[in-house]
Amino acid sequence: MAVQVSPTPAAEPIPSRDAVSGRASLLLVDDQPEGLLALEAMLEGLGQNLVKARSGAEALRALAGEDFALVLLDVRMPIMDGLETARRIRELERSRDTPLIFVTAANDNDTRVIQGYALGAVDYIVKPVIPEILRSKVSVFVELARKTELVRRQAREMQRLNESLRSQVARLERAEREIRTLNARLERRAEELLAVNQELEAFSYSVSHDLQEPLRGIDGFTQALVEDWAGTLGAEGQDQLRRVRAAAQRMGQLIDDLLQLSRVTRAELTPVPVDLSALAREVAEELRERDPGRSVEFRIPDGMAARGDPRLLRQVLQNLLGNAWKFTSRRPEAVIEVSATPGDGGATYAVRDNGVGFDRNFVGKLFRPFQRLHLRRDFAGSGVGLATVQRIVRRHGGRVWAEGEVGRGAAFHFTLPSAPPEGAP
Repeated sequence: MAVQVSPTPAAEPIPSRDAVSGRASLLLVDDQPEGLLALEAMLEGLGQNLVKARSGAEALRALAGEDFALVLLDVRMPIMDGLETARRIRELERSRDTPLIFVTAANDNDTRVIQGYALGAVDYIVKPVIPEILRSKVSVFVELARKTELVRRQAREMQRLNESLRSQVARLERAEREIRTLNARLERRAEELLAVNQELEAFSYSVSHDLQEPLRGIDGFTQALVEDWAGTLGAEGQDQLRRVRAAAQRMGQLIDDLLQLSRVTRAELTPVPVDLSALAREVAEELRERDPGRSVEFRIPDGMAARGDPRLLRQVLQNLLGNAWKFTSRRPEAVIEVSATPGDGGATYAVRDNGVGFDRNFVGKLFRPFQRLHLRRDFAGSGVGLATVQRIVRRHGGRVWAEGEVGRGAAFHFTLPSAPPEGAP
C-alpha cells in the first residue's frame, strides 16, 4: 500500500527505507489525485516503496526526512510548480543528487524542457504515460540507487577500516616509541651493570691477590715455629700451630678458587673444535697421579666432540671429575662415567658417579659460590668449583643441572651449543 506523507521535522531525518526494508523509496509528486493513482498503479508491480506528495511543499518535507532513489515530478502544479520544486530540491543537501524525472503534458514547450534539464532533471516523460516505458526507466534508477547505496556502504566500511588501521598504527607507533625508550634505559642499565661488575671483579682480584702474600707469611712462619721450636712448644702448642697453618692453607685455597672464578668471568672466549674425550682422559690421569692409592674405574667413550674454549672446558671437566673423585672416596669400587648425547644445535654431556650423592631438596644450592652440602671434615673443598662450572657453561651459551640421591651417586649435566657466542661475556 502507498503511504500518504505527513509533515516531518527536517532536524531529525528518519532512516532510509532502503536500509530498513531492502526496498528503494520512490517519491511521486502530482497535485492531481488521479495522476498519483495512475503512477502508483503503473509502478506497484516493481515492489518498491511508493511515497506520494500532492504539492511541492509536501515533496520537500518528504525529501528532508528520507532518501529517495528517484523523484517523479509533475511540471504543472499550482503555487509551486515542478520547476520551482526541482530548484528547491537541489538546494537541499540530502537531495542534491537525487535523480529527477519530469512528467509533463504533451503541449509543454521546449523552453520548459530546457529549464528542467538545467535544474538537474535526468529525463522527461510525456503524458499520457506508457506504463512499460515508465517501469523500464524507473527500474534503471532503482538499480542505480541500489548500487550507489552499496558503494556508499563499502566506502563507509572502508573509512571505518582506515580509521581502525590509523588507530592501530598510532598505537604501534606509541608502542615502538616506548620500546625504544625502554631499550635505551636497558642499554644504560646494562652499561652501568657492566661497569659495576668490572669494578667488583677488579676489586675481588686485587683483594684476593693481595691476601695471598700475608697468608704465605703465616703459613711459612707457623711451619718454621713447628720445625725450630718443637721441643719448647710441646704437643699442645704444635697442634695449635698446625691448626693455624691448616686454616691459612684453606684460606689460600679459597683465594685461589676466587681468583679462578674471577678469571673465568673476565677471560676472553675463543671457541674452537675440542676433543672432550681426550680432555677427560687427561684430567682422569692427573687425578690418578695425585692419589695413586685409589682404584677408580673411569668410563670415557671415544668421539666426544664439542666447540668451545679448550682452556675453560678443561676447567669444567677438572671440577666435575674432581668432585666425582672426591665424593666416591668411600666407595671400594668407585665408578666415574662421562657421556655425550647429540641433539639439535648441540649436545648434552654428563659426568656420573656412584658416590655419596646429595639430598635432592638442596639441589638449588649446588651452583652457588661457597655453598656446601657436606661437612668440611668429611670432604674438603671451598664450594666454588660448581659455581665456576656454571659460569663457564653459561658463557658458552649452555646450561648446567644436577641429579642425585643420598647414598646412590650424582650426575651433573651440561649442554654446549654447536656454535657458542663469540666473546660472550
